[in-house]
Amino acid sequence: MTNLLPALTGSNVIYGMGMLEMGMTMSYEQLLIDQEIVHMSSRILQGIPVNKDTIALEVIKAVGPANNYLAQRHTLKYMRQELSTTELIDRRMREGWEKRGSKDMFELAREKAIDILENYKVTPLPDDVKKKIHDIVVEGEEEANEIEKAKKKKKYS
Repeated sequence: MTNLLPALTGSNVIYGMGMLEMGMTMSYEQLLIDQEIVHMSSRILQGIPVNKDTIALEVIKAVGPANNYLAQRHTLKYMRQELSTTELIDRRMREGWEKRGSKDMFELAREKAIDILENYKVTPLPDDVKKKIHDIVVEGEEEANEIEKAKKKKKYS
């Protein structure tokens, strides 16, 4: 969760996803766990909109204190977008978790990593994107060649 503080300050580069042992080892499982944490942090950064519709004073007046807001259309409308959803953090009650094999976060991440490695289908880049990448590489190679020529010229001058 150390990504949350720099994210809250506005940093847009947070590194270290998937790293173990100070970056000497990479882990597919850790990468997926970190991805989930970053997803949750991103949700926090979105904030919660507070306006006339989301405050729902009319609903509060109609339902009253200590009554059921879950049955209200307004609650249903906004609840799903405000929930933090996860794939690897299992929030079920123990009985349901045990019925599904009592898998911890690492086990779920390992299964997901294996599934991705075995089944992921690469989506080809559009031709215009391929051309832009090619042009960048060619430009970089030309620039590197010019620098090398300048170094040789200076060396022999």
